[in-house]
Amino acid sequence: MVTINCLRGVPKITYTSTPKITISKPVVSLFSKRASPLVAIVAAASFSSMSYDTELAAAKKAASLAARLCQKVQKALLQSDVQSKSDKSPVTVADYGSQALVSFVLERELPSESFSLVAEEDSGDLRKESGQETLQRITKLVNDTIANDGSFSVPTLTAADVLGAIDCGKSDGGSHGRHWVLDPIDGTKGFVRGDQYAIALALLDEGKVVLGVLACPNLPLASIGGDSRHSSDDEVGCLFFAKVGAGTYMQSLDGSSPIKVHVSTTENPEEASFFESFEAAHSSHDLSSSIANKLGVKAPPVRIDSQAKYGALSRGDGAIYLRFPHKGYREKIWDHAAGCIVVTEAGGVATDAAGNPLDFSKGRYLDLDTGIIVTNQKLMPSLLKAVRESLDEATSSL
Repeated sequence: MVTINCLRGVPKITYTSTPKITISKPVVSLFSKRASPLVAIVAAASFSSMSYDTELAAAKKAASLAARLCQKVQKALLQSDVQSKSDKSPVTVADYGSQALVSFVLERELPSESFSLVAEEDSGDLRKESGQETLQRITKLVNDTIANDGSFSVPTLTAADVLGAIDCGKSDGGSHGRHWVLDPIDGTKGFVRGDQYAIALALLDEGKVVLGVLACPNLPLASIGGDSRHSSDDEVGCLFFAKVGAGTYMQSLDGSSPIKVHVSTTENPEEASFFESFEAAHSSHDLSSSIANKLGVKAPPVRIDSQAKYGALSRGDGAIYLRFPHKGYREKIWDHAAGCIVVTEAGGVATDAAGNPLDFSKGRYLDLDTGIIVTNQKLMPSLLKAVRESLDEATSSL
């Protein structure tokens, strides 16, 4: 039996990668409003100078293995794979299996670090009598994926091991220490439909996103921009990864050589195309349409599920991503952390509707103004203006 231990307290922050840097408690104050601009610059530079190579390699391996598991399940999706949580969103065998596998891989690849994971799922439903059959299927899937990979020499995981791995995701994150942030299947509705989804994994260090990986098994390697044409022969399966200060790269999930990617450089809003959520329940399509009209955007929206939108945007498939959830919805950090750094390291900008940077240091939720907008630096001023005007009109019409 393999025992999986999770330390849910504040991790000890000692970095073993080169150059070796140990951060002590006073660093936390560097990000406070009382810190001088010079001190803040020095603090930000320290993150850029860190390597994070070991952590990035572990994250890529974890996300890639989770993608293999998800691909296997999606190809043979059975009705019994889909459960219903209390919030009515679908949860799949692959969702739980992906989280267990990522948790397992990160702890195996980074054994010297205290482990904190902020993730979407918990094992509550699987511990019930009605979840036992599903748990056994998840356990088999995880073990089969590990065995087929061949790089881990470990005993077969038990159902208890898998439950423990899933529940490693109960951390609340925050501004102190290191926290991995995971959405094991972002876009579960897309997954169930046989459409786009992503395994989204990021690392927070002192509240800042320092690396991110997006595994997008159904995203074509070629552009999905509005003018592109696709066939069933198009190669699919993309892995995007980014590290603070090092840019964003894309490779195939099969392991091709990475290529550096960059967001669209278009300056003319009329030439810009934009992404939005496939599901109208996830974002206001009417508001997005109003903003696009004010900008003079001519192309129709590209609607796809999941953080695959961030990956597509990072390589210039479109120029704008708009997300305006319905009133009362609170954004979770795992829905945006990996995608945010993938886009920003590719030269993009991600803010809330008021132009404030996204803050991932407040725990499991993002505190933000109204919605999320992502674009390149040249289009952001005109986009913010259109967003404010459209929001004002929407408010006055109530």
